[in-house]
Amino acid sequence: MSRSPILDLPGAIPAPDDSVDAAVAWHYGDPFAEQRAADRTAALVDRSHRQVIAVPGEERLSWLHLVISQHVTGLAEGSGTEALVLDNHGRVDAHMLVAHLDGTVWLDTEAGAETAGARPGRVPLLTYLEQMVFWSKVQPRDATAEMAVLSLVGPQTEGVLATAGLPAPDGAYAVAGAGGVVVRRMPWPGPDAADLLVPRAELVSWWQRLVDAGARPMGSFGFEAMRVAAAKPRAGVDTDEKSIPHELGWVHVAAHVAKGCYRGQETVSKVHNVGRPPRRLLLLHLDGSDALPEPGAQVFAGERAVGLVRSVAQHHELGPIALALVKRSVPVETELAVGETRTGAAIDPDSVPEDTPGLGREAAKGLRG
Repeated sequence: MSRSPILDLPGAIPAPDDSVDAAVAWHYGDPFAEQRAADRTAALVDRSHRQVIAVPGEERLSWLHLVISQHVTGLAEGSGTEALVLDNHGRVDAHMLVAHLDGTVWLDTEAGAETAGARPGRVPLLTYLEQMVFWSKVQPRDATAEMAVLSLVGPQTEGVLATAGLPAPDGAYAVAGAGGVVVRRMPWPGPDAADLLVPRAELVSWWQRLVDAGARPMGSFGFEAMRVAAAKPRAGVDTDEKSIPHELGWVHVAAHVAKGCYRGQETVSKVHNVGRPPRRLLLLHLDGSDALPEPGAQVFAGERAVGLVRSVAQHHELGPIALALVKRSVPVETELAVGETRTGAAIDPDSVPEDTPGLGREAAKGLRG
């Protein structure tokens, strides 16, 4: 993705060149004040480096239902959801946010998202979708040059939308449109949020309009800190070649356990009903006296390696935090250390998912009884 024009506005500080968010602003001079605005008022984030895919056509829902992990045959106009594309073994290849409006399903995903193709080898996500069309009445296309993603975060999101002349859909993932803009309400990363798909040719003007309506500009530094604090995974950042949806909290949220006919469904259903994922994505609080560990650093319990750090962030209230894939067998109260410097770390107990027994495990327990 090319460099965002928002980076040319006064105060925008670019991210490091090796960042996955290098195409958009890192912050606007005070990243912690930006996070406080997102917690208390409203902050605006440029996420225009995300890829946007449009799926029009009369069979758009029945076709998508077969190629993504979410149940979407009944996805009403004015609603949205989250979804995944998995490989044949149920491992996560791509995560996308979904908005259904005016006869089109809009998918926005990470730039450069890839998946296993219909033939051996990996292909861009759009190429895979095109390979799966066959005779279906659907026309997926790359709409990244048409539409760009902006995100509003904070309790005053609804007021900013109203002042800017945009609707505020009611409820998580609810979708509405006005003036060529698609608005999708989001349950994360902050206390209130909305993603906007705006015409890319009008990106700067919509940015200024929302700032004038009361939103404070916030860079990827602050947005990522809020995402990490909310323990929300990011495909390609918090995932690796072994990640399955159950480890990441994406079962039910983005992967349906009962519907069939999508690639990787057998693994999703089997692990949900009769197994347990070997790892889980947890929020770690880090010792701030040491240098922050790099993504990919090992997590240790004593001398035993028990996980890997994925995202690392500086939060305005929580301090240094990280998301890590940690072995399920590690007790919540275990004292951990990260990286070669053995930075102290503690698991946030609120990030530990509830271990709900699957129907198959319960049935087996009954038989043993």
